[in-house]
Amino acid sequence: MAGASPRGPATSGVAPIDAAAIASLEPASVSAPLEPAPTETASVSFASMRTASAKATPIEIIHEDADLVAVNKPAGLLVHRSKIANDEDDFLIERLQRQFGIPLYLAHRLDRATSGIVLLAKSREIAGDLGRLFMARAVTKRYLAVVRGWPDAEGVIDYALPDVRERSPRKPALTRWRTFATTTVPIALGKYPEQRYALVEAQPETGRYRQIRKHFHHVSHHIVGDTSHGRGDHNRLWRMHFQMHRLLLHAWRLELTHPTSGAALSLQARLDETWRRVSAQMGWEAAIAC
Repeated sequence: MAGASPRGPATSGVAPIDAAAIASLEPASVSAPLEPAPTETASVSFASMRTASAKATPIEIIHEDADLVAVNKPAGLLVHRSKIANDEDDFLIERLQRQFGIPLYLAHRLDRATSGIVLLAKSREIAGDLGRLFMARAVTKRYLAVVRGWPDAEGVIDYALPDVRERSPRKPALTRWRTFATTTVPIALGKYPEQRYALVEAQPETGRYRQIRKHFHHVSHHIVGDTSHGRGDHNRLWRMHFQMHRLLLHAWRLELTHPTSGAALSLQARLDETWRRVSAQMGWEAAIAC
């Protein structure tokens, strides 16, 4: 398994952050250390992330044809109703059924905190066809993530994971990654006077529960903003100095064979305002301009 060191060698995309720029964002001293915590204690109020007007905003459509629809899911929005969120009344599938005026069927899912591509079918038959493509690993999924430390230029995480229940039997899980860019932030944290972060592309070849988040936790390159598997001290640093209050994981690209036409389908979900702001602050615009 490659890239397990959070302070490994830099890649060619390194972009140091100017301390003055950080000071202009946050009045606190950039050299003031944040006390590290072993676990994250702050929780994200997803309801507060969405106003009533946001709930009425149409979901961005990436692709539509006679058989399927691909959309760009906002971060913080549940894909469907769930027992773990009984107090919620806003769901992607219900928004889309109102928006299109027809029944739609999910082909796969994204975590609530993750933004990006979700694929839906216009019939149960097509949903079944798409589901079989995912099960056969015939769909290429590419995510963008911001992680702590500098991973190797590329690598593979091969580490078995349980299902939703942590004590359930572990199943094979494999994630490939490429490091697109790195940066150094001149803010003291713990014993380090500055912090290193990287923009990576993650390609999960299996579809285990929270696979990417758990895999990068396993190699100590925790995803920024992950309150379940990340680092609380780094999450607080990003909240204080970059006003960033969410998980930086985005389902960026999806490639598959259309279930009826047989044509190659390549989909991409554009980055939202938060991602564009972070990219500008870190100097990473060129790395994801492809």
